[in-house]
Amino acid sequence: MQRTDFSRMACSIARTLDVIGEPWSPLILRDIWVGFARFEQLQADLGISRKVLTERLNHLVDRGVVERRPYDARPRYEYVLTDKGRELVDVLMVMVAWGDKHLAGEAGPPVLYRHQACGEISHVDLTCAHCGKPMHADDVELLAGPGAAA
Repeated sequence: MQRTDFSRMACSIARTLDVIGEPWSPLILRDIWVGFARFEQLQADLGISRKVLTERLNHLVDRGVVERRPYDARPRYEYVLTDKGRELVDVLMVMVAWGDKHLAGEAGPPVLYRHQACGEISHVDLTCAHCGKPMHADDVELLAGPGAAA
């Protein structure tokens, strides 16, 4: 089945979905971030087919989010996040905060995050890059940007 190409839409959400908008990609990024660098590790942790994992890794490499590095002469590769990939993990951390708040249930969050700068268990919270105050959907006004559709 042909996937809709969101990459050419004048919308940053659509363009981001073109990179990580199918369900396996964010989970693959999560696993690489936590240290599963090799194909076999990713496949075992996710329970994903070799074909789908290969397709998703190729897609993430093609989009510059993941880098493939050889680790022996066969060749075999490990996968590491690029700078773009590490920035996408920030997006995933916002998703974690929402999921922990609305979906964790009585058991609580499955993972806790200790902020290295202060040593405290915390979560991501959106703030304005200019003034540092909280910035959520009700706190913004949308304006046409330079890349807006005509």
